[in-house]
Amino acid sequence: MIKKILFFLCLYCINTVYAETIKTDVLVIGGSASGTAAAIQCARSKIKTILVEPGPWLGGSMTAGGICILDANKNIPSGIYGEFRKKVTEFYKKTPGYDTTYNATLRFEPYTGAATLKKMADTVKNLTVKLNTPWTNVKKDDTGWDVTIMQNGKSTTIKAHVLIDATEFADVAAKAGATLTSGTEGRQDTGEKLAPEAASANIRDLTWAIILKDYSSTADKTIPQPENYNANLYTCLKNKDIKKLLTEGKLPNDEYLINWAECGNRYAATTEQLAPNKRQDFFKALRLQTLGLIYYLQTELGYKNLGFDENFNTPGHLPYMPYIREYRHIKGDVRMVMDDIYTPYNRASKLYRTSIGVGDAMPDQNMISPVDYPPFPAYSIPLGAVVVKDLDNLIVTENAISVTHLVGASTCNPAVQMTLGQGAGTVAAFCAFFKTTTQHLNVRAIQGEILDFKGYLLPLSDIPLADPDFRAIQQVSATGLLQTKMQASTGNTLKVVFAPDSLVRTAEVKPVINEIYTRGFLWFNKTKPGAYITVGNLLSFISEITLAEPKPLQTDLQKQWKSKYKFKDNFDLNRPVTRREFAVLANKFLNPFARQVDLSGKLIN
Repeated sequence: MIKKILFFLCLYCINTVYAETIKTDVLVIGGSASGTAAAIQCARSKIKTILVEPGPWLGGSMTAGGICILDANKNIPSGIYGEFRKKVTEFYKKTPGYDTTYNATLRFEPYTGAATLKKMADTVKNLTVKLNTPWTNVKKDDTGWDVTIMQNGKSTTIKAHVLIDATEFADVAAKAGATLTSGTEGRQDTGEKLAPEAASANIRDLTWAIILKDYSSTADKTIPQPENYNANLYTCLKNKDIKKLLTEGKLPNDEYLINWAECGNRYAATTEQLAPNKRQDFFKALRLQTLGLIYYLQTELGYKNLGFDENFNTPGHLPYMPYIREYRHIKGDVRMVMDDIYTPYNRASKLYRTSIGVGDAMPDQNMISPVDYPPFPAYSIPLGAVVVKDLDNLIVTENAISVTHLVGASTCNPAVQMTLGQGAGTVAAFCAFFKTTTQHLNVRAIQGEILDFKGYLLPLSDIPLADPDFRAIQQVSATGLLQTKMQASTGNTLKVVFAPDSLVRTAEVKPVINEIYTRGFLWFNKTKPGAYITVGNLLSFISEITLAEPKPLQTDLQKQWKSKYKFKDNFDLNRPVTRREFAVLANKFLNPFARQVDLSGKLIN
């Protein structure tokens, strides 16, 4: 009898252990902007994916953190971020005064953003979303990972081939043993002209955002005086144009986002204060100071009509979390520096060739040590910036990616992070699908998948997704065969454009042609093109590389010039070729995008 009892107890234990272990291809920890996009992309790439978020919402800083005004990437609405923008705009299209133009600044109520992301996630097969689910431990298991989570008070192990840390603090990467750095690098370390002479421990401020609703001029929504209230902390607001500040933060349905510098709700922070064992005490003090700002606004500045609505189910009705602009960065396979943004073509490394995301956010300045950035261009984010060095199949997103302090001032933007998250998800899906590791990534295959799902590789604001030649132009631009151009935009920003109707200079394409094609040097010596590549030159080079007979090639292209390719200029062998014509024909016949590159952008022979 005792043996039977022991036998059944053994069976029960085995079944219990089995029930508490879940297997998946990709595990994403953190339902941040990047984490949500990464999980959605993994699942859309037909990879079994689990997304674990300790809090109640998806979206991270832009929803649970209340940073719900996004003016970045509006001219380059890549992939999942573009889809999110479109869904939010569609939701508000009948709301009076809402701006639905193509590239308007995106404004939404936090719970609307969170609900939109949840709905997007719920419609994707192969994706399981676990909200209100904390994680407690992570450890390496051969080429995969074992992560412990808590569900309904019980411990569960998730075994995953690939792990993505999409948290705001890189806590998962730290627990996994990744090398992390923090602070502001010195000029000697990064070679960045804008970097300070010496390194320091400075990191960017954080914001505890406020969402208030206007309840009409007769309403009194004054909150109780917060604990430790000190009116002197907010007195500089008396010299500010409060109406203007509120207008800048206007949201739909008479709501306002408050994200004010100086004596507002942006706070200096140190890496010590953000350490896991001190974080919650620090945040408690910041929440009280933020409530003090609201009380001051209501009592001293006369805005008692502004009060909380039901956005956040927290004791003080503040967002669930602060907006963390910076804490620490991983040591990635590559590190992105300012020159990768300003002079991407003039470097030994060609990181733009490995792009998995795009951004154009103006750098979010640090109050302590502001930087005088020159006009800031749109840029590409390299694949190696999300891959943790020396730890297989660990990918990191959010503000912990492998960039410098100066670059992170832009890449931390939630709109940029959502774009990057899609790229990170594609990297994870590649590893899972091919049962390989992050040491054996195929950059071009990953980029091709991003393009399949309407993502951008280069931040070309003048070639929208609807352009029939979008993919050809993106692929050729990603090789550097045709270089992008910077163009003045609003404020201190620069658009990056392709300029499809401009002409192709010989000096521009010759170096890359010689780099990619072994017979390029011989062709240039034989043909000796002029300052501009002509239609005839391009056809001659196509014939040289593909071994196609010149006459039949010319006859076929002449017939198809407008009917198939829809080129607007007439077929003329002596006319300088346009960049659009060159990109389309080079992509079709020469396929430079097929040449593999490593994570530094160097061609692989």
